[in-house]
Amino acid sequence: MKLVVQVLGARDLPAMDLNGFSDPYVKVKLGKHKLRTKVVKKTLNPYWGEEFAFRVDDLNGELVFSVLDEDKYFNDDFVGCVRIPVSQVFDARNKSLETAWYPLHPKSKKSKNKDCGEILLALHFSSNNSFADSASEGGDIGIESPSRSLSCVSESASPVRVRPEETASFKDFKEEKLCSQKTFAGRIAQIFNKNPDLLSASSSRVDLSELSETGKPEVCESSSEDQSSSATFEELMKTILSRDQESETPTNLPGGVLLDQLYVTPPQDLNTLLFSTDSGFHKEVADVHGTTELDLGQWKLDTSTESVKRVVTYIKSATKLIKAVKGTEDQTYLKADGKVFAVLASVSTPDVPYGRTFKTELLYCITPGPELPSGEQSSRLNVKPVDSKDLGSNKDQVLASLQAEPQSDWKLAVQYFANFSVISTLFIGLYMLVHIWLAQPSTIQGLEFVGLDLPDSIGEFIVCGVLVLQGERVLGLISRFMQARAQNGSDHGVKAQGDGWLLTVALIEGSNIAAVDSSGFSDPYVVFTCNGKTRTSSIKFQKCNPTWNEIFEFDAMDEPPSVLDVEVYDFDGPFDEATSLGHAEINFVKTNISDLADLWVPLQGKLAQACQSKLHLRIFLNNTRGGNVANHFLTKMEKEVGKKITVRSPQTNSAFQKLFGLPPEEFLINDFTCHLKRKMPLQGRLFLSARIIGFHANLFGHKTKFFFLWEDIEDIQVVPPTLSSMGSPIVVMTLRQGRGMDARHGAKTQDEEGRLKFHFQSFVSFNVANRTIMALWKARSLSPEQKVQIVEEESDVKIQAEESGSFLGLDDVNLSEVYSAAHSVPTNFFTELFGGGELDRRVMEKAGCLNYSYTPWESEKGDVCVRQIYYRFDKRVSQYRGEVTSTQQKSRLSDRNGWLVQEVSTLHAVPLGDYFNLHVRYQIEDLPSTPKGCQVKVYFGVEWLKSTRHQKRITKNVLKNLQDRLKDTFSVVEKEFTR
Repeated sequence: MKLVVQVLGARDLPAMDLNGFSDPYVKVKLGKHKLRTKVVKKTLNPYWGEEFAFRVDDLNGELVFSVLDEDKYFNDDFVGCVRIPVSQVFDARNKSLETAWYPLHPKSKKSKNKDCGEILLALHFSSNNSFADSASEGGDIGIESPSRSLSCVSESASPVRVRPEETASFKDFKEEKLCSQKTFAGRIAQIFNKNPDLLSASSSRVDLSELSETGKPEVCESSSEDQSSSATFEELMKTILSRDQESETPTNLPGGVLLDQLYVTPPQDLNTLLFSTDSGFHKEVADVHGTTELDLGQWKLDTSTESVKRVVTYIKSATKLIKAVKGTEDQTYLKADGKVFAVLASVSTPDVPYGRTFKTELLYCITPGPELPSGEQSSRLNVKPVDSKDLGSNKDQVLASLQAEPQSDWKLAVQYFANFSVISTLFIGLYMLVHIWLAQPSTIQGLEFVGLDLPDSIGEFIVCGVLVLQGERVLGLISRFMQARAQNGSDHGVKAQGDGWLLTVALIEGSNIAAVDSSGFSDPYVVFTCNGKTRTSSIKFQKCNPTWNEIFEFDAMDEPPSVLDVEVYDFDGPFDEATSLGHAEINFVKTNISDLADLWVPLQGKLAQACQSKLHLRIFLNNTRGGNVANHFLTKMEKEVGKKITVRSPQTNSAFQKLFGLPPEEFLINDFTCHLKRKMPLQGRLFLSARIIGFHANLFGHKTKFFFLWEDIEDIQVVPPTLSSMGSPIVVMTLRQGRGMDARHGAKTQDEEGRLKFHFQSFVSFNVANRTIMALWKARSLSPEQKVQIVEEESDVKIQAEESGSFLGLDDVNLSEVYSAAHSVPTNFFTELFGGGELDRRVMEKAGCLNYSYTPWESEKGDVCVRQIYYRFDKRVSQYRGEVTSTQQKSRLSDRNGWLVQEVSTLHAVPLGDYFNLHVRYQIEDLPSTPKGCQVKVYFGVEWLKSTRHQKRITKNVLKNLQDRLKDTFSVVEKEFTR
């Protein structure tokens, strides 16, 4: 018999290397036979996807799976192992153990690391002794579907079973292959295509961390369950239409839009073209794509589900990664009411590896489109999964469908003047004219004279006053109407000019706009402001829910815009101060551009919040320079900085965007190691991009992260070095009032006017950092007049070229033990090494640390204290005589008598010093056996901020220097104690 073993992957393996990862592989042993998988580099969740076959003659044998970490220079490290008796597989149902997670066990029970991770295995017996068959079946492993990934996630104990339907799908696939090989066509295919399921080595791997909940195994139905029907496609459509009882359009599938297109054809004709059996559309598409053996099944009515279904089969042409593959589509009508048609297509490709463990689902939705000016019907085709906001993702189509609402002057006049004030004034005026025509001339009396007729009573005086006030109000309305008509639509349709970032805003409508007129309405118009340029909409008279349908374009900008300000005003004449009805801010940095394609923006302000006012906008931001935008911007900045700026790799930009949650168009310009000065200096990294300045720190497990816009900065000043800044200049950034409030936890102070102040110091390359910061700030937030007034500081320090590196991300540093020894010194005396006293200074000086200085210990939280230290290396320690700034944190051990001291150090004025930080942890505790002794353990790790090919070399050099210093330091402590 043949025992087939599938080694799929592993998860949660322990880190065996200093970089925090492992290079795992698996050894499989059965008796004297040993096999091994390939090595997967730098991962704790590897995927192998390999299959092995063993000839079994004795059921008393035992399979041993050993996971090891490859080491090129030393013996491979043992990670863990699992043992499975062969008899367990043989006695199982169908002589097969389902795909399951098995916990790995250490070599011995005394091992420190009890949690060794888990391994994913599948085992079964096969009566066929042909190893060629097992190789072809092995093609199931190692391929990730473009739409779904296989994963087995579970928290239960060993072994953790994969879902039953997944196990069944593996078996069905193998049985299907054996059956297919019995046919003549199957044998011919086997001769000319020995391994049709294997992809090239560059194929993507299965992700063992996520399992699509929608992935369902294909269930083959017998032909007896199919509902045969000879009805034509048109008759079936009529049947569905008669049964469709106002059913809702299917909800979107969880994915992205593949197609969103308008067609000048009615929905019924488009539905017939795409899905009718008699249509030649599919055959023409198949010829274009090289698809063969296309078989369009007949549409059949399934009485059990009252739906119309059909099956479409074809063979997709071969590509560079995969050979020709047979595909099967199960198409089902979910809705067909004559206007809206929804078809769900479930595509399965069982012949590809893991093909029976997933299906790809597409939802075709045909809906009526906007009515065209010619009177023709149109339809919109959406190939979903799609979100409703993505319906407006195509800029040209959306803008083409927008048409400003045409209104004649007479219609506007009637709408504007049809109110109580005007009507009552006209009525009273007409009434007075009739009265004058009917009344007899009165005699002159009192102070009257010819030509002057005064009121003869209090009643007449009041009536005259009311007439004057009403007439004045009506004349004001007429004046405002004439002036507003002259201003109406002033910026609508103005085309943008130039090349660069093009911003287009479509103002659709407003909802619940606050009413400020006595009539209960308002005359709203909207002002858009971006990068100092404004666009103004037309005025909508007497509207609380106005409809604009107007398009505004801003001239192309060299830099991507950061913020779009939106303000809604009520028109009250050209000389009166406009009343604000609400305002909003669109932040392009905190929002993905695709999310702005169709959105309702809530307005801020007392009036707007009381009425819950909103604006319906569609915003598009395009770059007409294509992929050269980063190069163009960096070339411009190089002239300001006076230093070559290297374009960062896509991986670096992706890590930067993920770190701060930025949109895809944001790109990193430079990053610097520095300290953020608050109550205590916090060591971290300052990131500079075209629109933001951000800071990130990960110190002792506490992460600090914030960013603000360049436009938020009101002033930047450089403060001369002080003792508290460790001899480094301080860059003080003052934000504008009310700006950057999301980053206030990183500010040192806030002045009386509410402006936040941020202090950055201890830059590794201060001149380069200062020049870059000033250049970016001037480019983004200063007017041309302000740029002329600012004189760039001169520096005599020559800017040296630095090695280009990429930002790797700031994750937790894995520390390894580098020193452990018992000392005949009490714990309290040993901790004076970090106490800031005479022992501390004497030991550091004897260890080759010059100009040693430190700040007092300050309580940070509870019994945790923090201090800063600074020193220079002696020439015998480092030929560069570099400087070191460190942050130390001291706390008591919770479970025993002792201290824990953690230190993060940055090297200055040494080659590649800004590429890494050093992490050292000192653990000092009492020895139970020796009253006047202590146990000292030191752990070390390197936090790489940028990539370099010299990482191993630098780590080895630093580790050797640290170990030598530790021996000298601790020996000095013992000598001082014995004095």
